[in-house]
Amino acid sequence: MRDFQFPGRSPVLATEGMCATSHPLAAQAALRVLQEGGNAVDAAIAGAVLLGFAEPQSCGIGGDCFALLKPAGQERIIALNGSGRAPAGLSAAALRDRGQTMIGTESVESVTVPGAIDALCRLSADWGRSGLAASLAPAIHYAEVGVPVAPRVAFDWPEGEERLSGAARSFYLDRDRALGVGQVFRAPGQAEVLRRIAREGRAGFYEGEVAEDMVASLRAVGGTHTLDDFAATACAYTEPVSGDYRGHELVEHPPNGQGATAILMLNILSHFDLPALDPMGAARAHLEAEAAKLAYDARDRFIADPDHTSRIDHMLAPETAARLAGLIDPRRAMNQVTWRTEAVHRDTVYITVVDRDRMAVSLIYSTYWGFGSGIASERFGILFQNRGAGFTLTEGHPNEAGGGKRSMHTIIPGMLRQGGRVLMPFGVMGGAYQPTGHVRFLTNHLNHGMDLQQAIDAPRAFAEDGVLGLERGYSDAVAAELAEMGHAVTRLDRPLGGGQAIRIEETGVLVGASDPRKDGCALGY
Repeated sequence: MRDFQFPGRSPVLATEGMCATSHPLAAQAALRVLQEGGNAVDAAIAGAVLLGFAEPQSCGIGGDCFALLKPAGQERIIALNGSGRAPAGLSAAALRDRGQTMIGTESVESVTVPGAIDALCRLSADWGRSGLAASLAPAIHYAEVGVPVAPRVAFDWPEGEERLSGAARSFYLDRDRALGVGQVFRAPGQAEVLRRIAREGRAGFYEGEVAEDMVASLRAVGGTHTLDDFAATACAYTEPVSGDYRGHELVEHPPNGQGATAILMLNILSHFDLPALDPMGAARAHLEAEAAKLAYDARDRFIADPDHTSRIDHMLAPETAARLAGLIDPRRAMNQVTWRTEAVHRDTVYITVVDRDRMAVSLIYSTYWGFGSGIASERFGILFQNRGAGFTLTEGHPNEAGGGKRSMHTIIPGMLRQGGRVLMPFGVMGGAYQPTGHVRFLTNHLNHGMDLQQAIDAPRAFAEDGVLGLERGYSDAVAAELAEMGHAVTRLDRPLGGGQAIRIEETGVLVGASDPRKDGCALGY
């Protein structure tokens, strides 16, 4: 139990239904959908699409999503891949011939076809109860009347001053300046797009005037995108991947998401006595950093479009983790493994919903970097993601850029299962940090007995590009000890990601938590 004399918040408890996400208006909208008879899928769609206007730097209808779904009355978990593909005309060889060694984060080549809308339409049709129009109504309302900019959103918005270009500057800046706390952001053009989707389904986005606006806008700045690329967009149901840790099963979305990286990290760390360590101490942070270096190196070797990779079983094999664990010195840092093939970013949203029938949704939704590619469609103001920056231009690599391929993705929804029962949908935002964030959150909760809110609140660290970044929650003594171990330690100027979770107790009680690094909350009824 937390010390009530210090700042903090308690977990939220309810019995009928719950939503946890990174903005209160989205959580409230999802809860209202539940109270009006919708199920967890209806509510998750409502909250997620609204987040595109509450946190436009992080997500939007020009982005991608992944979802894990536990149907009502069942304990199986279904994965839905809502990541879009590169246009057919994208060629790594052509980019190499132009002297490029990577795909620029503000280039039109980084724009992959948005996959989220197709996936959300499919989820609604296959699993929803209230219908797509009811789910989109809250987002349409807020796109029209506007959303006051929240403090964390205002903290992130200035990035757009440099990254936004062309028409996007008029849609997402105020006289070329970032919006500040309390200013109202409106997107009437996207409200019209959502009305068309509510009437026509996915065709309202991937065909007709909306698709024509997107394609014309991309081709005007040198893109190879075609109407056929948009019309061909299709999400796919897949089988989750999973791994055991301390009597629990971590369930993750399979590639092209990086969820297998979190499983490998836990497999490596299972060879050490983490529960015996100080949860805020140097020894634990050291082991976590070393496991991340090795797991992310494996990630970059094996994770790509599932049509182009076949080594995930090897990555998740117990003997692989055992060999990697043997490389870790508990007292000394290894040199940073060069693992970064994707451009690092920090902007994503996550939403989880559990309804009264115990359908559970774990959904993550993103345009990748802050304000995606910085490119928006001229008429409707749809901001395009830059997921293509997640490709490599290395010839022959499984994640090599190519027409019709899906890039390696950083966004990963998670679920935890125990004894065959789904115990908790959860997610941790933060780009490349996300597998480490899953591991950090789960080990806080499972090893050290922290409640969900404490497990999310606790300070974070991340080893990246040869530097171990520490949030300010770590003491100076711990930072000094890590430096003595050989880590190049720095204090981070921004928090590491965000996170939300809902635990489904056998008593019927739902326990929710939401990250103070964001503006959101958990709400139940």
